[in-house]
Amino acid sequence: MLSLALLTLKARKGGFAGTFVALLLGAAVLSACGILLESGIRAGSSPERYAAADVVVAGRQEVELTFKDLDGSTVKESQPLPERVALRASVADRITGVDGVKSVIADVGAPVRLVTGAGQPVPGHHGAGVAAHNWSSLGLGDFRLTIGHAPRTADEIVLDTELAAQADVRPGGEIRLMSTSLPRSFRVAGLVALKDGDAPRRSVAFLADATLRQSVPEASVQAFGVLAAPGASPQRLADAIKSTLHDDALAVHTGAGRGRAEFLEVTVSGSNLVLLAAAIGGNVLLVAVFVLYATTSLSIRHRRREIALLRAIGTTPGQIRRMVAAEAASTGLLAGVVGCPAGLLLVYWLRDRFAGHGIVPPDFGLALSPLPFLAAVLVTIVTALVAVLSAAHRATRTRPTEALGEAAVESPGLGRGRRITGGVLLVLSAGIFVTGLAQDADFFTLVGLANSLVLVLVVAVAVLGPLVSRTAVRLLAPLLNRTGVTGYLAAANTRANVARLAGAITPLVLAVSFSSTVVFAQTTGLRESADQLRAGLVADHVLTAPSGVSPELAQKVRDMKQVASATGLVRSKVVAMGRMLGAQESVSLSVQGVDPRALGSALDLRPREGNMKALSRDTVAISTTTASWLGLGVGDTARLHLGDGTPLRAKVVAVYERGFGFTDVTMDHDLLLAHTTGKVDESVLVRSAPSAPDLTQALSHLAAAYPGTVLRDGLAVDDQLAEQRANAWVNYLVVGVIIAYTAITVVNTLAMSTAARRREFALLRLSGTARGQVVGMMRRESVIVIAAGVGIGTLLSAFPLVLVSMAVSGTPVPAVPGLGYLAIAGATAALAAAGTMLPTRMLLRIRPVEAIGAKE
Repeated sequence: MLSLALLTLKARKGGFAGTFVALLLGAAVLSACGILLESGIRAGSSPERYAAADVVVAGRQEVELTFKDLDGSTVKESQPLPERVALRASVADRITGVDGVKSVIADVGAPVRLVTGAGQPVPGHHGAGVAAHNWSSLGLGDFRLTIGHAPRTADEIVLDTELAAQADVRPGGEIRLMSTSLPRSFRVAGLVALKDGDAPRRSVAFLADATLRQSVPEASVQAFGVLAAPGASPQRLADAIKSTLHDDALAVHTGAGRGRAEFLEVTVSGSNLVLLAAAIGGNVLLVAVFVLYATTSLSIRHRRREIALLRAIGTTPGQIRRMVAAEAASTGLLAGVVGCPAGLLLVYWLRDRFAGHGIVPPDFGLALSPLPFLAAVLVTIVTALVAVLSAAHRATRTRPTEALGEAAVESPGLGRGRRITGGVLLVLSAGIFVTGLAQDADFFTLVGLANSLVLVLVVAVAVLGPLVSRTAVRLLAPLLNRTGVTGYLAAANTRANVARLAGAITPLVLAVSFSSTVVFAQTTGLRESADQLRAGLVADHVLTAPSGVSPELAQKVRDMKQVASATGLVRSKVVAMGRMLGAQESVSLSVQGVDPRALGSALDLRPREGNMKALSRDTVAISTTTASWLGLGVGDTARLHLGDGTPLRAKVVAVYERGFGFTDVTMDHDLLLAHTTGKVDESVLVRSAPSAPDLTQALSHLAAAYPGTVLRDGLAVDDQLAEQRANAWVNYLVVGVIIAYTAITVVNTLAMSTAARRREFALLRLSGTARGQVVGMMRRESVIVIAAGVGIGTLLSAFPLVLVSMAVSGTPVPAVPGLGYLAIAGATAALAAAGTMLPTRMLLRIRPVEAIGAKE
């Protein structure tokens, strides 16, 4: 069978070209997703400040939740913590007593901002900011003093060489440091650099240990570096420290793990990357199965005579299945091997795009190993086998005498099994839609149902393809009959070949429905978020800074006579236990901290029930979306983990509606601020008093004392929606893959269908039909394909989009930009037209007498 399969591939290179390209694209995307997945799991960077430490003890930057699954089994899920987990100083005493420990050095630090003498903020390397650390921690790292001396007095500081160059300062010069208060001047005592001369990943400044505590009061112990005694194994020492500490809130690192402990943003980005890679890869695999099934089904249908002849001479169904399986495996293997190098190029492009949207750091390193490539090749082969065996199922079960008859005439209708399956899927779709309408208060149930609905509807259309095509022909054929002879011929052809028409329509339906659902779900969410932001921000002025605003600024603004109310706005994440479609799962929620006194005056979240001003250190307010996800209401107790892992049991005092524009959870400002890494506000919202002369000038004068702080009339909507836009971009990427797959399928399907009509075109030409009339006939047939595919795809996307719109805004009308819809429909139509008309014109160049005698 293998030799016969290879001969078939050689003889039908054109027929397998579309399948090969689809598999190649799938292998490229899957290998790229595999690399991203592995990189996210193994996310890390070479240690710099911890490079000399044998073992590093840091806070565990994840929280693990335990819950019951639907089947009653116990499940544990982990969520990353975005804020650095601070350590108690007493941990050092416990580590010191472990055998093999030579010394323990505490790394104390905090994010800070540097300002030049001219008042210009100094950006850190890669825009990641600057961190201040205690001088004694220098012995843990790979830094060396290149010029000057260590900080000896309370007004001395040491910078890394690149940071000093950016600030244009040298030893003996002055620079100002600002954390959560007014900037303070320091004299540069010396410069440090990595031993290899490279710039550090994150810019660093060193202060004397006592000075750091005084000048940066929010500095905390970030890790303990352990130096091993001579002859002690780092790994054995790490195991001993774990046994001694026996604390789930602590993590013990050696080797590459020291880099994960040092660079928190890499660890958090890795967790996000795992989810993104899995989502993209899953969608690609799903679309690939649809695409390959459509392509291989058409290929099998065009080989009916060949299969009929094989059955007539005694070939068994099992032998035919093995033959087509060998063809698919050979094609999949070749496509996988060729596609993996393309995936390597794709993954670097994706990494750069992710970095541009802030999903990963600009210098995020990729982990390369053979595993993702081997997995991509294997999945490509399996996908090809599943698609071809499913498509060839009916052809291999047909009796020889029936096969020879069916080879000449297309099957008149659907089999009983497909009718029953299609009916069940339609009933299931109706049930999902009705359930979604009945659950209009439960956001995440609606979104989950919408995603399931579009999938079930597309499968139903694929199963009922000939029936759908016949219905489309009945509606559109009368219009074609009015366009003359060519229209009559086009209508007659589509009536006689509904199965062939279904093979062309189904990919278009897939492209339009999936793309419209994904894209317009994002536009609907972004529209609602922007509307809520504009309506909810009732402050007259906003003070903001790229690296954060000092918390004391809000208090100074609040004390001004011209100000009615003001609040600092700080944001972070919390982890909770949610429920979706009856199943529990851990969820990461956005949270903001505000002064309760400013709610309603500077910030209006539109409370649905409860009292927003009752916020305190042991109460929270939640959005309607969060209330549905967590199953909580006013008076219930919310069990949360703050961004640094601190558990919090808080009473829900209010439920508000504007969670899309702002955050899922709102709590007391000071409580949330204390559990963030930087201890700074994102902005300060100011509501002026009824009579507030010269408030703008007063605020500008106050902001000038905190370099980098600017005064605005409102929050920048684009900045506030940056995370949502990044998530939308990922979904647009999925749409791009769907369109690319659809391009392959549509062009290949229509090209194969058109090429198979070579004899038909020749017969028409020999019977007196002009070349232009044949072109006109095919043009009208493509109109039916495009109208049916785009129309049905649009109809199918309408139902899930209604559910999404109900979930987001409470109204059934989604946000569908006209240009966006025209782009999707236009691109799909252009692909369909190209796949039909280009092969038609090529075939018409062949002399009719030569084409009529050509083999199949």
